[in-house]
Amino acid sequence: MQLRTTYPGFVEAVSLYFDKLVSVIKPLMFEEGGPVIAVQVENEYGSYAKDDQYMPFIKHCLQSRGINELLLTSDNWEGLRYGAMEGVLKTINLQRLSFGAIQHLADMQPQKPLMVMEYWSGWFDVWGEHHHVFHAEDMLAVVREILDRGVSINLYMFHGGTSFGFMNGALDFGTYKPQVTSYDYDAPLSEAGDCTTKYLLLRNLFSHYHSEPLPEVPHLQERRAYNPVAIQQHLSLWDSLLLTEKPFRSERPVNMENLPANSNHGQSYGYTLYEASIASGGALNSQNNIRDRALVFVDRQCIGSLDYKTQELALPEVKGERTLSLLVENCGRVNYGKALDEQRKGIVGDILLNQIPLRGFTIFCLDMKPAFMKRLTNAGQWKSDLRSASVPGFFQACLYVEGAPRDTFVRLHDWGKGSVFVNGQNLGRYWSIGPQHFLYLPGPWLRSGENQIIVFEEQKPGDKMHFAENADHGKTIDVYKLPFCTLL
Repeated sequence: MQLRTTYPGFVEAVSLYFDKLVSVIKPLMFEEGGPVIAVQVENEYGSYAKDDQYMPFIKHCLQSRGINELLLTSDNWEGLRYGAMEGVLKTINLQRLSFGAIQHLADMQPQKPLMVMEYWSGWFDVWGEHHHVFHAEDMLAVVREILDRGVSINLYMFHGGTSFGFMNGALDFGTYKPQVTSYDYDAPLSEAGDCTTKYLLLRNLFSHYHSEPLPEVPHLQERRAYNPVAIQQHLSLWDSLLLTEKPFRSERPVNMENLPANSNHGQSYGYTLYEASIASGGALNSQNNIRDRALVFVDRQCIGSLDYKTQELALPEVKGERTLSLLVENCGRVNYGKALDEQRKGIVGDILLNQIPLRGFTIFCLDMKPAFMKRLTNAGQWKSDLRSASVPGFFQACLYVEGAPRDTFVRLHDWGKGSVFVNGQNLGRYWSIGPQHFLYLPGPWLRSGENQIIVFEEQKPGDKMHFAENADHGKTIDVYKLPFCTLL
């Protein structure tokens, strides 16, 4: 497969998708009496640009299916260099008015309307770095100037959000950096829907361009800091393997997408466990074939971890045959840039022990989909003696909600790394390296009475789950003071 090209397999997939998509959106077009006045062709393709025929193909996909509204493209400064398409309006994505960006856009298409399609109201975060903030006053000054110059604007993001489950993305411009679960983005409306100072300042500014009275500012939604709940039961990862699909045996390692899991459709997200027999210790070398992070065990005792930075571990000397286990996590797929076509996860090549490739693997799919979590919930192997708890493992607690459920934030300061499931819903990942030290829990996913919480913890379990009314974003850094290249 070659993404975002006219490679036949991708063309076929896009065509099937557009057949379904356009049947849904065509009745919403302006010419049909609907509210849609323009349609964007792809997104920031100029930063990827591998195939000169690809964008005309996407344009044709829309127009041949009856989309006749204004067509646009959307690119950052770098991507604007990509050639224009006839009859398609170029727009720009930016955060600051540097390099003469607006004038550059105007010069490229004289006598055409100007638009900032993505005005970046903040920035996203990656694990192990600070939370990005963009101060309201700095943002407002740029937005005011854009409007003063008669340029249209669309805010990205207007409302922050959450990459629930395992759906966070990643960056890779030479160094792989997975994004955190929260996509709060320091946006005018927060992850939990709160009106921020940015929202109020923008509302006041935009009111000068609108002659009608504005509706009232929405009230803040009530949230609740529920009382802490204690862990009641635990189940080791190794005991949970009985609840997975039948393991797959292969002489060589197989990446997760090519496993015969999920009715031979492969595994997309979560973890994959690879096990092989070894008869000695020595130097275990990943050859950078781990995607993206692996915990390494000998006879189910953790030895260390492998990732892009750490590619070799010393295994202790053993007598006789032992089991080597590698629990590999897909930490998130790259969603921007040239690395898009390299997003195979799991183990993608040979792993060496003392320069000899390991062979004879047993491979378990641990994608933690709802069917697995339901089997896990109903399993009889849960143990109540917390002194015998081991990691990796699953830890269960019960939250009792009196009255109508409200939004809350799950706090995980005492835990190491893992994911949280509430009534079967995967809230996302947490990791003690931060910056994020919470998970947003929407009230509609709770119910009055008892609520089941299951935590999958890799390395350091806490003994309680805590809750808070507000998010803890950790240490912050001002995005406006960073050169743009450091953001990417």
